[in-house]
Amino acid sequence: MARTDSTGSTWRYRWARRQNERRLRTFRSAEGDWRRRDDDLRRLRTLAEQCQGSATAGGGLPLELHADEVVLRVVPAAQLVEVRHNAVLPAPDLTVAPPIGRLRPRLPEGVRATDAGMAVITSRRLVLLGGRGRRDWAYARMTGLAHDPHAPVTLIQVLDRRRGSGVLLPPDAAPDFRFVLTLAFADAIEQRATVIAQLDELIAEHARLRPSRPGIATPGQARLSALIPGGRRTAVVAAALAVMVPVALANSGADPAGTDTAVAATPAPVAATGTSTATGASGSSAPRRDAPTPERRCGAPVNPMGYDFCGGERIREPARDVCEHFDCVPGFWNGRGYLVQCEDGKVSLAGGSPRACGTHGGVRRTVWG
Repeated sequence: MARTDSTGSTWRYRWARRQNERRLRTFRSAEGDWRRRDDDLRRLRTLAEQCQGSATAGGGLPLELHADEVVLRVVPAAQLVEVRHNAVLPAPDLTVAPPIGRLRPRLPEGVRATDAGMAVITSRRLVLLGGRGRRDWAYARMTGLAHDPHAPVTLIQVLDRRRGSGVLLPPDAAPDFRFVLTLAFADAIEQRATVIAQLDELIAEHARLRPSRPGIATPGQARLSALIPGGRRTAVVAAALAVMVPVALANSGADPAGTDTAVAATPAPVAATGTSTATGASGSSAPRRDAPTPERRCGAPVNPMGYDFCGGERIREPARDVCEHFDCVPGFWNGRGYLVQCEDGKVSLAGGSPRACGTHGGVRRTVWG
């Protein structure tokens, strides 16, 4: 026997089940992304405290260490790269930037690989032990440092070289390599505590963005629009057509009673004046109604809230059923900004944040109300 709700409606029960399954899938996806980011931040926090290096870690390396120098990280597969043209790199800083996406094993334009070997991060310098020789970048002489956001390439400028150079790493090793290099530079200027404090702030901010479990949909919340294929959008379009079609027929002069009936019902023209009783003594026709102006949306989907891409006010508290009309990103209700559309067409409530639509191609435009 089919299960029903208290009203005896089987379709309402099916609607509630589908809604709860969809909400649970969205929640689990958002929570999985949140947990992965949380684990990564906490791992970096632990690494920032425990990565102190060791002089014995350099044993067996063809590298002579100074008396107070220790090895922090060794990457066995690395390549030396050089910049073909002169370019000014940004000054080294202590920012721990979240990864934008997976790094691709390619060289940026204007950069070429000239040697291969082993990259070593010590407490005083970055060293590449290559087949053609050794290349050192001392932190004390470093004037520029840039991590490519799309390729596993780190470029460095120092005082005694005209052109920049750096290292190309395996994509999986690049994120930790960059973080340890930041720690080593922070130690050189006695600012490791600043990096740790920054990580604490990132962890606290991320904790506030944890997705909340969605509410449970009940059969009593089902609306009749759920019975129509396409849901509320189809109902809105059908209602609009029901209003516009009769108006369009009236404006076109078509008579729904038929041509024959219309001719029979038309009074004979008055010969003396040359006008008919239907048009009146003045001989002018009755005024025609203008066709209604189409709803202004500028490409936004049909929605009863009146949201569009044209202009107006930013939407910081959207309607609860906004995701029934717009394609929302996972974890939509965890946003703390205003409504925006991402490059992939999804909408997010994180407008105003530098991380808005970060995994959806960036912000395309604002949704206005």
